[in-house]
Amino acid sequence: MQGFWDELRGLTQARIGLGRAGDALPTRRVLEFAAAHAAARDAVHAPLDVASLTTAVAELGLGRPAHVRSRATDRSEYLRRPDLGRLPETDLAQALSPDGADIAVVLADGLSARAVHEHGPAVLAALKDELAQRYRLSPPVIATQARVALGDHIGQALRADTVLVLIGERPGLSVADSLGVYLTHRPRPGRADSQRNCVSNIHPPEGLGYAAAAQVVAGLVAGARRLGGSGVRLKDTSARAEVDGTAGRIIDS
Repeated sequence: MQGFWDELRGLTQARIGLGRAGDALPTRRVLEFAAAHAAARDAVHAPLDVASLTTAVAELGLGRPAHVRSRATDRSEYLRRPDLGRLPETDLAQALSPDGADIAVVLADGLSARAVHEHGPAVLAALKDELAQRYRLSPPVIATQARVALGDHIGQALRADTVLVLIGERPGLSVADSLGVYLTHRPRPGRADSQRNCVSNIHPPEGLGYAAAAQVVAGLVAGARRLGGSGVRLKDTSARAEVDGTAGRIIDS
């Protein structure tokens, strides 16, 4: 039976077939759980190293990244006041200069700065490969103490048609470095979550790979421009296209 569970555990990060020691879990499994919980807490509280991320992003050739902050003054306030993480600290019209770009890109710490450090530059590189031939990308913006909706303010300040927010997702007890990409077409303050699309669980090798994520995002960008909006009406059909050979990734439901 142990061999059966060993084989299944190789297929998932979920905690399955943990065994038992009397009425409790084996000590090894208890320690593994404690270590995973500690990693998740560290991911939530660790600060974003803006300097090193700026260097890595600048090397991609999209321009020197700007740095903006939300109104949350520190990590404690960020966690207690999600509303402040959605608002810019200062007037972004003073900090950001529109350059006629089609797409604004934001790298935000969110709930896992580790995810942005480990995957943000690589995801941005893959997005550049997919999008730069068809659209003009603005110089990236790095946002700290940021929630997804802060991207609406940034996209509006840059006068971009679409904003992509690459943000650290809430850590779980299996993954502490998962990155998500949130797409909002025609961004402006007050956009609801139903007006966004998300490509989540980006953390190879166990999660979605960089190139695959960028392909889905590119399909969503094209679909949003055809549809004139993003959110619940915009669907990713890339998986179905691989099965039935249809050309389009996006449909208007």
